[in-house]
Amino acid sequence: MSFFEAVLLGFLQGITEFLPVSSSGHLVIARQFLAIRDIPILFDVLLHVSTLLVVSLVFRAGIVRLICSFFRLVTLRSVDSEDRGTIFAIIVATFVTAVLGLTVESFSPGEHPRLVAGLFLVTGAILFLPKVLSWGGGSRVPGITTGLIVGAAQGLGVFPGISRSGITITASQGAGLSRERAGEFAFIISIPAILGALVLTLRDLESLSGRIDLPGLAGGMLSSFVVGYISLKLLLRLVRRGNLHYFSFYLVPLGLISLFLF
Repeated sequence: MSFFEAVLLGFLQGITEFLPVSSSGHLVIARQFLAIRDIPILFDVLLHVSTLLVVSLVFRAGIVRLICSFFRLVTLRSVDSEDRGTIFAIIVATFVTAVLGLTVESFSPGEHPRLVAGLFLVTGAILFLPKVLSWGGGSRVPGITTGLIVGAAQGLGVFPGISRSGITITASQGAGLSRERAGEFAFIISIPAILGALVLTLRDLESLSGRIDLPGLAGGMLSSFVVGYISLKLLLRLVRRGNLHYFSFYLVPLGLISLFLF
């Protein structure tokens, strides 16, 4: 894989990771057009790590607060009830995501472009749910039930073509969270999921070095970080306004065209 291809894939990852259009699905389609084959999944995960750094930067205040609350919780000191509920929700969501995600990965869905194309259509339908069902005006705080619901949604988001951000934000709103809180929670629970995926794919490190050099890898990750930061800021603005369904008008034609081409 050339330096240009790595930067292009990083750009694509950054712009689609946060916007609810499925970054993994776009990477599958892009590889079909660019005829890039046999790239270890670790490359994808490292691009995800770049966008994880974006999440950590944008939500740094909330993340630091939750970390402090977690240590207070394990040392049996008093913790704000909202932070305690959020911590339990993250733990439950991470467990559910791991079980479902590993199950989905065992079927290697990324090897089937027509499946990815069909799932673009599914994501387009999912994004309309909050609009049709008037979700997003709730005042609940995250808890165990939220963790179960959103964790299951995030696990299904492992399917290329299903937007992780789109399905988790939608599920968070369906669980009774406000739009703003749904956006923050959906991205904070992605942190342990991405770190877990990185650990599981470190075995591909040697094979990755044989397919892409260090400048290409650095270029791809930098591209993903810069574009990802811009995309996340845009997405949060759209979430607050309840306009995620606009992306359905992009995903449905994309899915239909991809079905025709593949």
